[in-house]
Amino acid sequence: QVQLVASGGGLVQPGGSLRLSCAASGSIFGRYAMGWYCQAPGKQRELVARMNSDRSTNYADSVKGRFTISRDNAKKTVYLRMNSLKPEDTAVYYCNLKVGDFGFWGQGTQVTVSS
Repeated sequence: QVQLVASGGGLVQPGGSLRLSCAASGSIFGRYAMGWYCQAPGKQRELVARMNSDRSTNYADSVKGRFTISRDNAKKTVYLRMNSLKPEDTAVYYCNLKVGDFGFWGQGTQVTVSS
């Protein structure tokens, strides 16, 4: 059983920054990818950023140059540094861990960008 606990969301003004964290626990073996997805009201969940086991990264075009994903394998934790936040970044952010054909989700953390 794998559990993911996300934290770090909140209310921030446009142009501000936040750092999300997601810690994984449980039976995790082998190579795995960890990443962040977001879901705004009325929209589908979509990829924000992902770091693969080889530390290669994928970012949504909308966040390139503003968001940075990192991970600490010893702590089984993935981070998302979010800079220059915009109102359109407002969403619930979910962390994801993918190992083989299995994917696991965290509980989601709300990010609201508003003045």
